[in-house]
Parts: sequence; C-alpha cells; structure tokens
Amino acid sequence: MTSVDVDTRRYRQRLLDGLAASITSGGFRDTTVADVVRRARTSRRTFYEHFSSREECLIALLADANRSMIQQISEAVDPRAPWKEQVRQAIETWIACAESEPAITLSWIRDVPALGAPARDLQRDAMEGFIAMTQRLTDTAEMRAAGISPPSRQLAIMLLGGLRELIATTVEDGGRAGDVTELAVRASIALLGPA
Repeated sequence: MTSVDVDTRRYRQRLLDGLAASITSGGFRDTTVADVVRRARTSRRTFYEHFSSREECLIALLADANRSMIQQISEAVDPRAPWKEQVRQAIETWIACAESEPAITLSWIRDVPALGAPARDLQRDAMEGFIAMTQRLTDTAEMRAAGISPPSRQLAIMLLGGLRELIATTVEDGGRAGDVTELAVRASIALLGPA
C-alpha cells in the first residue's frame, strides 16, 4: 500500500468519524457537510473527493458499522460451546454493538429509509452479510451434534429481520436494545433449534 493510499484511507476514516460524532451530537437530519468537515478537521474539497453527498457518507459509515458488527459477532461466538450458549453469545454481542453507538442505531432506524435506492442496496448488502454469518456460525460440529443445520436463506431472513425490528421498535419507543436480550435469545433458539 502506497503512502497516498494510506492518506486516502486516513482522510476517509476521519470523515466517517466526523459524521458519526455529528450524528451523536445532533442526529443525521441536522448534520451538514460543514459539520462533518469541522469535526474531521479537513476541508469540503476533501469531503467531496471521497463522497458526493452526506447521504453517501452515511451509507459508507453504516456499511463499515455492519462489517464491524459481523466481525465482532463472529469473533464472540465460541464454536465449541453448547449450541444454546453460542446463540446467546451471538445475540448478546449484536445487542452490545447496537448499544455501543445508540445514535448510529437510531440513524439506521430513522434516516436510512428516507435515502431511497442507495439505502435499499445498503440494507440488502447488510442482510446478505448477516445471512452468511448466521449460516457460517451454525455450520459447526457442536451444532451438527445437536441436530442443527445452517438455516435456509428464508429462515435466516425471518430470524434476522425479526431481531432487527425488535431492536428498532424497542429503541424507537425509548427503551434500550438490551431490554429484549432474553426474548431475542429465546426466539433465536426456537427458530434455530433441532426440528
């Protein structure tokens, strides 16, 4: 990687961090490009070298957050643990990720639907990443020994969509994502368990 590539990545990350800080401070709707570049300590020109709009910057921020969440969940699950404990590890990590950045979680819920087609692509890509993760995490010796096989794509969508909506409605209603941990674990065990 060249020094130009390193600088490009560093500026891009500063802009994403600037957007995240601005969302945390006042929400996405009230965030301007000027807010982002001020927090990133960079110029508007640099912003527009990386993103065509603040919406594109938000999509990039959320795509990075999704990849990070998938990685954290994957790393948190011990494939040698009893299968129900593996499910708990995955759910608890998902919820911990959502709670670690509540403003970003709220932005996912409130702002993404208004972004149109690019946001729909983000949502589909995120779902595909979570489906692949779920199928990978359930394709272990411990799961097979319990009579569990990786869920079909449709079942994974039902599970993940339900969890996402449960967290979204809880947070929108003023609760904490952690308020639904036990329910989410029980529902996931029921859907993923042996037939």
